[in-house]
Amino acid sequence: MPYLPDLTTVLVDGARITQGGVEYVIKAHPVGMVTLPSGQVVGCDPLIAPETAAPFTVTVEPGRYRLAAWVAAVHQSGSEPQDRTAALQLVVKEQPTVRWELALTDGQEPVELEADGFFGYPVDAGVGTLADAMALRALADWKFDQVDEVFIPAQVPPAPAAVDAIADEATGANVIIVSSGWGDGIYPTFVGFAADGEVTSYVTDFLVIPDPTP
Repeated sequence: MPYLPDLTTVLVDGARITQGGVEYVIKAHPVGMVTLPSGQVVGCDPLIAPETAAPFTVTVEPGRYRLAAWVAAVHQSGSEPQDRTAALQLVVKEQPTVRWELALTDGQEPVELEADGFFGYPVDAGVGTLADAMALRALADWKFDQVDEVFIPAQVPPAPAAVDAIADEATGANVIIVSSGWGDGIYPTFVGFAADGEVTSYVTDFLVIPDPTP
């Protein structure tokens, strides 16, 4: 079976999760509204080759949707708590999620994965986003100096360190970045479904909170 975290515990404001002697206290951080002119959702590190980021096969109706970062205060014995972005959620419908699936791009087949394996997007600049494919294509045309000025602050604020900018003036498609967990890596995204089969949300898991040991 592919990796499938217990998102029902991570996506709860005020939740306290203890794993391996470490306590994670979850807090929801609304970070803005995402404009999806095409309804093609992309998860990626938008500061690294956004033109190569492929949209997920599951699409939604074009529109504006709420984006939330779920930040974990990581409490380890003998050290000060550290805030880390544990997950990024694009909320499509305000309905209970009854089922989660690994988000896939064209050509990805879950049967090819080993036990607890996953497909994910690479992060090399320490940030992630869930945005429209049109926004990412527009961002790919930006000059480095513009990307640096807009998305890379001199002093990075605490997690989720969100930055919001319109990438495509014609459609209003924007890109909101947040800090990615412990930094660079490869992170999976999951699609949630309601009982009627409608998409409820997309969630990128930044792998901050380990799965419970059986």
